[in-house]
Amino acid sequence: MAYQDLREWLDQVNWLGELKTVEGADWDLEIGAIIEMARKESQVAPCLLFDSIKGFAKGLRIVAGQLNSIKRVALTCGMPTDMATMDLVRSMRKKIKDLKPIPPREVKEGPFMENVWEEKDVDVLRFPTPRYNIGDGGRYIGTGHLTITRDPEEGWLNIGTYRVVVHDSNSLGLYISPGRHARIQMEKYFAQKHPMPVALSLGHDPLLFMASAFEVPYGLSEYDFAGGLKGEPIDVVKLAQTGLQVPASAEVVIEGECLPGDVKTEGPFGEWTGYYASHVREEPVIRIRRMYFRNDPIMAGAPPSRPPTEATFYKSFWRSAMIWEELERAGVPDVVGVYCPPEGNTRLLTVVAIRQRYPGHARQAGLVASQCHAAAYLGRFTVVVDEDIDPTDMKDVWWAMTTRCDPVEDIEILRRCLSGPLDPIIQRGKKGFNSRAIIDACRPYEWLKDFPASVIVPQDLARQVREKWGKQILS
Repeated sequence: MAYQDLREWLDQVNWLGELKTVEGADWDLEIGAIIEMARKESQVAPCLLFDSIKGFAKGLRIVAGQLNSIKRVALTCGMPTDMATMDLVRSMRKKIKDLKPIPPREVKEGPFMENVWEEKDVDVLRFPTPRYNIGDGGRYIGTGHLTITRDPEEGWLNIGTYRVVVHDSNSLGLYISPGRHARIQMEKYFAQKHPMPVALSLGHDPLLFMASAFEVPYGLSEYDFAGGLKGEPIDVVKLAQTGLQVPASAEVVIEGECLPGDVKTEGPFGEWTGYYASHVREEPVIRIRRMYFRNDPIMAGAPPSRPPTEATFYKSFWRSAMIWEELERAGVPDVVGVYCPPEGNTRLLTVVAIRQRYPGHARQAGLVASQCHAAAYLGRFTVVVDEDIDPTDMKDVWWAMTTRCDPVEDIEILRRCLSGPLDPIIQRGKKGFNSRAIIDACRPYEWLKDFPASVIVPQDLARQVREKWGKQILS
């Protein structure tokens, strides 16, 4: 069944048996530790709803781990919840291939307007913002949120997830990596010596959170992209002060602005690479002008950490699908699978399976997969394998790499590729560029037919054995 907002989504997650409510956890480190342990030690990482948080009234809630299971990712995307990994990637690729952006639909009001704090009354410290990890330099209210900005010259809205720290009761710190769309917009405002209007949504449809993290083409609003994924417009409300559109179903909304030259120390923060790689620096401040929230609001948290994390889990499907689609658009034929495993942060390792058709086919696939739009930022390794290798099974991939790759012949190194401040292997002061390895783990094309045969159980025999003995040996 289709859901209308975060609360209906949570009801359906509960029906799936994947929602757990935690009462009485401490906002200082304990919530972060619970999220980490639940993700890494549970057979299926649950969606966690924190309530009665230490020092705060019951009803001020935080949801985390929203997209940490195949069922919940599929539910969010309007797909069947019983698919295998590569089936989900294929379904997502079809969505991307057929996607037609649908602009948002503006409505007059949303439930987030039940409570409104004007600038003089704003106090974000009355909301239970966690300090997630012991090395974090503050309490990060923005991890599973949306940062909404508008291009001052072209007028299009950008929706991204850029980390936001609490400085005090009415000001926040905003960090946006170089090259990100909102960073470009901010630089345009500041070059004109104008403030940049900013809106934050702190609880919303998980599909919007998902869309905010994708490599949507420059100039296309994530609202339009999410509408295309959903098959209908996203309802939005235009805020009075900034004119920015926010999700009508949002739980908590902050409206403010960043002023040129108005900065404070931000960081460190445990990032998606699993390291404190971006250090501490002066970053823009969001001066809060107005705050809105529902009764008993639910804020979304998605703290990055050492992978695999929630972010790397759900992105593994979408980034795989997007790279697969870009490979085919670039003219690379017979791609039979693409997977960006969560353990590789979805950016640092990409596996492409092909059915070799001509000399150089594997190199072509690897180079395009390394440099296409969905993979260009902060990549590291691209592995190309034959069609008999399951790209979602790392045991299969490692076997191919160790038996079909001759390092001196089959590894190419690309230099001066796009990186950023979060890359832990690049020394401070030298950020911006990195290198990539293209690993050809395919059987050599020129003697493909003479390559030793693989040891394998034929599919028909495997099916017979599974039907006859599966309950006894596979339970």
